[in-house]
Amino acid sequence: MEGANLEVEMAGITRIETNPKLSRVVVHNGTAWFSGIVAADWTLDIQGQTGQVLSRLDELLISVGSGRSMVLNAQIWMKDMVADFNAMNEVWSNWFAPGETPARATSQVTFDEPGIRLELIVVAAVAAS
Repeated sequence: MEGANLEVEMAGITRIETNPKLSRVVVHNGTAWFSGIVAADWTLDIQGQTGQVLSRLDELLISVGSGRSMVLNAQIWMKDMVADFNAMNEVWSNWFAPGETPARATSQVTFDEPGIRLELIVVAAVAAS
């Protein structure tokens, strides 16, 4: 099932894009938890990687009936906060409408892949159906 693009539902819990290690998104009781998202192209600078990550998040949010304005919490992990923090924040802040930014924490970490500059983990509300 590695890389499978499928949805598994059990006991009111929906798991999206599951594989033996993780589910890309888990939805339960009106809340969606997203696994870490990294850029597809690790050769990009921090603004390029941030843009790719946010584009992927847009796709995933839409897939669960959510959107940017419904992001509740974000954890941003960065390779080099000193070098990249302001440039990442510029892309991040422009992505949200004024007044709709989530609660957020940002930390510097060491990634297994040296080209990764950013990983994003979010929790979002899901629209009632």
